[in-house]
Amino acid sequence: MADFNQVLETGDYQNGIINTVVEIPQGSFLKIEWDRKRAAFMLDRVEPSIYTKPTNYGFIPQTLDEDGDELDTLVICEEPIPTGVWLEARIIGVMNFIDDGEADHKVVVVPADDRNSGDSITSLDDLGDRWKQKVEQHFMHYKDLKKPGSTVVEGWGDVEAAKAIVAESIERYKNQ
Repeated sequence: MADFNQVLETGDYQNGIINTVVEIPQGSFLKIEWDRKRAAFMLDRVEPSIYTKPTNYGFIPQTLDEDGDELDTLVICEEPIPTGVWLEARIIGVMNFIDDGEADHKVVVVPADDRNSGDSITSLDDLGDRWKQKVEQHFMHYKDLKKPGSTVVEGWGDVEAAKAIVAESIERYKNQ
């Protein structure tokens, strides 16, 4: 397997397009993480089955968020995307998230070429309030059985806010 941080760039984030690599398919309760040191995916843990991922979950290569891991993505697609698949994705917003006291942003993206939807999802507003509520519910509670209260969703940001977080994460990666 290739090291995604070596073979993929971040993408043209200034124009709203990034590369993202899927770690966890939508519907899975396996916590699969990219291990940067070994350039391989690892099963970090098995979550309780009541906490399946509401979206595909991945990361943006050549970025580091404030928590020291690659910047996370929530990949909106009607199908689960397998672990290890990478795609070009359009940024539509960001979920501001705190995990164990550290910022752990989730950039919300859709496939850049989604012919099924006709590329109709361009902002978080297109997903509706109910979608946000479900995602917030998941992230506010998925650690409750082990560490209750350790996660907080601090709200949502638009495309420009997401691009600023990507830019900060690229700089952090370059300066590590």
